[in-house]
Amino acid sequence: MKITDVKVHALQVPLAKPLYISLGAITDAISALVVIETDEGITGYGEGSPGVLITGENLPGTIASIRMFRDKLIGMDPLDLESISIMMNRETALAGAAKCAIDTACHDILGKKCGLPLYKLLGGHSNKIVTDMTVGIEDPQITAEKARKYVEQGFTTIKTKVGADAAMDLARVRAIREAVGDSVKIRLDANQGWHAREAIELIRRLNEYDIELVEQPVRRYDFEGLCYVTANSPVPIMADESCWDSKDALRLISSRAVDFINIKLMKCGGIREAQKICAIAESAGVEVMLGCMAEECGIGITAAASLGAALSVITRADLDNTWSLKELPYEGGFHIETTNTLVLSDNPGLGIVSLKEEMFN
Repeated sequence: MKITDVKVHALQVPLAKPLYISLGAITDAISALVVIETDEGITGYGEGSPGVLITGENLPGTIASIRMFRDKLIGMDPLDLESISIMMNRETALAGAAKCAIDTACHDILGKKCGLPLYKLLGGHSNKIVTDMTVGIEDPQITAEKARKYVEQGFTTIKTKVGADAAMDLARVRAIREAVGDSVKIRLDANQGWHAREAIELIRRLNEYDIELVEQPVRRYDFEGLCYVTANSPVPIMADESCWDSKDALRLISSRAVDFINIKLMKCGGIREAQKICAIAESAGVEVMLGCMAEECGIGITAAASLGAALSVITRADLDNTWSLKELPYEGGFHIETTNTLVLSDNPGLGIVSLKEEMFN
């Protein structure tokens, strides 16, 4: 099988409501959608959502990287995943979103070629995954009311953003706990918003409201600070922005810098690199969460959910952006079961049937 063409489409879809985090505001899903065509008539779909606040990448750069990869991809076998990964890494050191788009589309083709859904090819542990629901940085009563409504809809874990203002963080988490009761799990995500010593003090106070874990408390490059927080925190600490790829995962885990790892396909470059992170984590007895960028349009979430359902080391999911989109730009894929559960299609590959081209820019 040979790749005959790689097409890329820019997509911008307004979120149902803006999401406010410590790094800024997110108002739209912004992605590059990729279609890889082959000489056997099998088409693969992928998505590259750069998530500028997290990765520093932007959509023009992602599209430019995909077009650069295209020149090398024409004539390659899309099933040669290692060769394609090596090629992309030689072409550019970073560009995780662009690499993810290509990697996902090739995995989609692999599933279609084999006649199997992607979650089966990746491990087949399950065909479904339960996600949390995120509330952003807003007035405590507003976030508490949103959390209460999500719990009424069936979500059992609420993730709230923190890191912008200590007093408001405390008030927000207290209000959420009072609104949702004692049985609902609460996760915190500081998005690098604290310094190490500040983080310890705040986490101790926030844990009065029974916190499950705290995600990325300090700057992504503050490795020593992350080690300090993890060693002194009464709550488990999860790395997100500090873990871009398998090399970061190895350093973090071998140094006991974190308790959990959050993988985002857009950050690490796709399923193939995410599998390496999972292997390192599982070998060390460290659990993994599958996350998503708030700017994703759904194809990337389908890929992440497929990996998350497939492997038992992935014990948590933060794939809630599906509920934030006013419209999905494709037909097919997963469906929602009992509100908080994403059920993967049993159709081959990602299970995506077609793109809604009228939505593209």
